[in-house]
Amino acid sequence: MKNRILNNWTLPRILRVAIGMVIIGEAIFRADLISGIAATAFTGMGVFNIGCCGSGACYTPVKTGNGELKDVQCEDVV
Repeated sequence: MKNRILNNWTLPRILRVAIGMVIIGEAIFRADLISGIAATAFTGMGVFNIGCCGSGACYTPVKTGNGELKDVQCEDVV
């Protein structure tokens, strides 16, 4: 967990944390619980590098093949 927090800081990750901190400040200033919960989740995603693509979950392997195209048969449906 320590490794995940301290390494791989990219610009989008820094921006997520910074924007989340600003929203947390605004939520405290305005005493808004819903914004505070959303901002805490947003900041946590940046700090722990989790979320949709934060941990490399969106990685798709590159197809390697011999480069041959297959003949596709099409049928008309009436």
